[in-house]
Amino acid sequence: MSLPAASRLLRSALRTQMLPVANLSSKPAKHNVSAGEQVIAMTVMFATILGPSGWILAHLEDYKNKK
Repeated sequence: MSLPAASRLLRSALRTQMLPVANLSSKPAKHNVSAGEQVIAMTVMFATILGPSGWILAHLEDYKNKK
């Protein structure tokens, strides 16, 4: 009896050792990130995530009434 291709692929993926997603290391960082760089990175991340959501919530009534 032959297994479907998806089942065979899943079975072979479970048998093999998966590659690690992140390289974890206990060594010190090669490049130290300054506090200013961290602030800039966090600001960009929050603006990217919260900006569009805030825009939609602020204009929710406009979207409801638009015909």
